[in-house]
Amino acid sequence: MTQQERATLNESLARLEDALFDYDKSTIRPDASTALKDDVTVIREILANYPSQKLLIEGHCDERGSEEYNIALGDRRAKAAEEFLLSMGIPQTQLTIISYGKDRPVCTDKDESCWQKNRRAHVTAAP
Repeated sequence: MTQQERATLNESLARLEDALFDYDKSTIRPDASTALKDDVTVIREILANYPSQKLLIEGHCDERGSEEYNIALGDRRAKAAEEFLLSMGIPQTQLTIISYGKDRPVCTDKDESCWQKNRRAHVTAAP
């Protein structure tokens, strides 16, 4: 992939919205469903322009709970997002999942607003 193609891909990926989850849950809630439905259009565009590109669905958690528990919860969140995208017609061969548990927070404040941002499924380009 050329540097320009990579830049264009990254611009498309930046338009994707994270699916957020409730505390200790991996169920797709209504706002996450809306975010993922909106993402499908962008994902289809990415896969049409870069047919060999795989997408990585990352499962994330807030800082509460053990490392082991959060890895498992992050995995369930990533799987829930993957199943949703599959139901919208995204090919399984283009998707892969990973759980980062609580290891890659987007916010480090110690309050509910911050923790909510960390309880997410995030779609990005697979390496």
